[in-house]
Amino acid sequence: MSNAKLRRYFRQGTFSQLAVFDAVARLGSFTRAAEELYMAQPTVSIQIKKLSETVGLDLFEQVGKKVHLTEAGRELHAACRDMFRRLADAEARFSDLRGLRAGRLRLAVAGAAKYFAPRLLGAFCERHPGIDVSLYVTNEDGLLQRLQANLDDLYLFGSRPGAGDLVAKPILPNEFVVIARSDHALVGRRNIPFPTLAEEYFLMREPGSATRRALAGIFDRHTLQPRVRMELASNEAIKQAVLGGLGVAVVSRYALGLDGGDAGVAILDVKGFPLRAEWCMAHAAGKRLSAVAKAFEEFIRKEAKTAVLTHLPRS
Repeated sequence: MSNAKLRRYFRQGTFSQLAVFDAVARLGSFTRAAEELYMAQPTVSIQIKKLSETVGLDLFEQVGKKVHLTEAGRELHAACRDMFRRLADAEARFSDLRGLRAGRLRLAVAGAAKYFAPRLLGAFCERHPGIDVSLYVTNEDGLLQRLQANLDDLYLFGSRPGAGDLVAKPILPNEFVVIARSDHALVGRRNIPFPTLAEEYFLMREPGSATRRALAGIFDRHTLQPRVRMELASNEAIKQAVLGGLGVAVVSRYALGLDGGDAGVAILDVKGFPLRAEWCMAHAAGKRLSAVAKAFEEFIRKEAKTAVLTHLPRS
């Protein structure tokens, strides 16, 4: 290293500290960063403290319960993101050189995709056993944040993204359906008017969820307000609340699982449903995809419908 001023960074194990720093900067929370990185919160705090000592300046300031970047933190975060982006580009080139004998695929998906994405990844890895894969599950806003930070190779959205500078290709139809417990009074009725459904208590996904936005649009079009009983942060929690008789919900049909669906949950026949969208595989515009990512895109294009659609539960 010719520049003596940079040597201290390489003595302190700075790269792993930068990964922790980037997570805190993106999420604005030591706790959420610890959850994302599967680390204890005190460990995150220690890593940030060591990095601050290496830099010689405070990187964060706390206002209320939220942490914010200082001026030095903003400068370091910009440098950090540039370095990670360059390393990701280098890794893409390395994958091209290795071919499909080795490499890594990082896939981030919207919530309901977790019910079929592992099946597709498993089939892909059977054909290319030397490939390592990782799968991150979040909501649509979380996907956009990760895409902007260039944390993954490919992103699977439950509907075509309306924001962000990205390339999106449809791969599967996606239907949003209304579900209730199988003994609910509306089960078995045909063509239920939406105003009748709107009288029920609703179980809603958290802000940032594409499902929540779709349902909010339906209520707006009918000039109605939902009777929200609970907000929940996952499809599994939604289904358990439905099974508990707490209300009805709108979910992607994929959230009911494959090969038979969930016992005890019924799909209601509501006018205007199912809402139709498309699962889209996306990446940042201008991103140079590795050979592995390109191969997975091609695999999904050819195999997804056969591997998934035939296993979906129907009404």
